[in-house]
Amino acid sequence: MDQIELVRDFNRYYTRRLGVLGDHYLGLSRPWSESRLLFEIGPDGIDVRDLRRRLGLDSGFVSRMLRSLTDQGLVEVRPHPRDGRVRVASLTTAGLDARDELDARARESVGALLGQLTAGQRDRLVAAQEQVRRLLRMATVEISAIPDASPVARFCLREYAAELDVRFPSGYSESALLRPGELDVSGGEFLVALEESAPIGCGIWQPRDSFAEIRHVWISKACRGLGLGRRLLSELESRAGAQGYRTLQLGTHTALPEAAALYRSHGYREIPLYDPEGYNQLAFEKVLP
Repeated sequence: MDQIELVRDFNRYYTRRLGVLGDHYLGLSRPWSESRLLFEIGPDGIDVRDLRRRLGLDSGFVSRMLRSLTDQGLVEVRPHPRDGRVRVASLTTAGLDARDELDARARESVGALLGQLTAGQRDRLVAAQEQVRRLLRMATVEISAIPDASPVARFCLREYAAELDVRFPSGYSESALLRPGELDVSGGEFLVALEESAPIGCGIWQPRDSFAEIRHVWISKACRGLGLGRRLLSELESRAGAQGYRTLQLGTHTALPEAAALYRSHGYREIPLYDPEGYNQLAFEKVLP
């Protein structure tokens, strides 16, 4: 089988093995979809809009499931106390009990499954699942160009500056950041990486003399180790190359050894500083094929 069919086959096996396709998930009187909703609402309740976004479900489908759970006396949906346009779903006392039972049965089911394996096999299974999760997260991240003055772009740059301000011995001033609208004048692009609509990374390529400069490459701490920095860097290179630039340069600080390691592993070679001003202490260059 090819890779696509192998993934599809695994999906079919996994959903069948966990029993998510039936109407009585874990032996309860409700299907997996409603049980999942109970889990996601949680003990503190949730904005219905956030619930839809988190699960990636159609609003009509979520409304029908909430209605069913409400009829069962497990969920209440009420207007937000400070904004009547927003609806909040919360669990009733019976709903909290149902969620606790669901959690206990799920743990018992997985525990029984793991109990058939040796300790070493369990370790390999958990490690393999973590690797699958990391790769699937990476596959679902979307990278796109946005205006450098947009709220999302400025949020990413503020996060970038805040981290550097802590890590650089001399701190970091936001005045060194790309100015709003600067790329409209100079050319280039501001790329943002989104995971479930949340910004988790950014980077810029900007024309400068005879080369394109890579700037402000930032990855959220919660998303590091996924390979997103390498993917974002590749996208910046591809887009600059598509505009005719064959030489790319960038600078970084000695306080960021992981950044220098990324650039070196991605084919960049160290060169003399091309911009002695600012915070760069190391400079790198890559010539595209």
